Amino acid sequence: MSVLLTSLPADYADELQQRFPLTVITEPAGWYLCWADQALVLRHADLPKQGDILVDFASGAASYRRQFGGGKDEAIAKACGLNKKRNLSIIDATAGLGRDALVLANLGAAVTLVERNPLVAALLYDGLRRAAANPATAELAARMQLHFAPALQALTELPPADVVYLDPMFPPREKSALVKKEMRAFHDVVGSDTDADALLAPALQLARYRVVVKRPGYAEVLAQQSPQLVVKGKNNRFDVYINQAIA
Repeated sequence: MSVLLTSLPADYADELQQRFPLTVITEPAGWYLCWADQALVLRHADLPKQGDILVDFASGAASYRRQFGGGKDEAIAKACGLNKKRNLSIIDATAGLGRDALVLANLGAAVTLVERNPLVAALLYDGLRRAAANPATAELAARMQLHFAPALQALTELPPADVVYLDPMFPPREKSALVKKEMRAFHDVVGSDTDADALLAPALQLARYRVVVKRPGYAEVLAQQSPQLVVKGKNNRFDVYINQAIA
């Protein structure tokens, strides 16, 4: 893993290196992090058309989702129980670029974002930093915190939460060329979660109320264990494993 530090403010580069195992390089190669328009972005040295990848909780798309999302009627809200109780604590054990965590926090949850990949964790860290400094998103950012660790490790060291949310990376179908560019890049950087089945048992031990697993519609259930409830979304489904009713 590498970060192009020559373009970052020196003190911020030091801070990122202290938090994440990032190697200093002077020339870009492969995937690398750099500084653009006061934000940390991910680029590929040989794919100039790829475009920058960043976490921006105040972007146009994120703002639209915050203001006009389906709220408690969204499938993810129903699956996590936020249609019943607003201020749940949720561990998003496979946070990725933080899009589901944003939705959950916007619905009132306190969300711990777990990410194992140092490049992606650094992007999340920077996105949260900018969100905290923006009056429009500061309250939202206050409900999100980052935990840098593999999901399996995090599920054994974090304190219990009301809900554990899992969205393991799933290999796309061979013919899904058509997964959008950013997601293809994300698969390239992060790879598949080969330990996904092993996450269910510790997640069930950690969650007070339920574990929610986001899956593509065509995917098998996690760990060959049938959920008690399935909530269908537009492009995915949410398998819900219930420990007890939400009070």
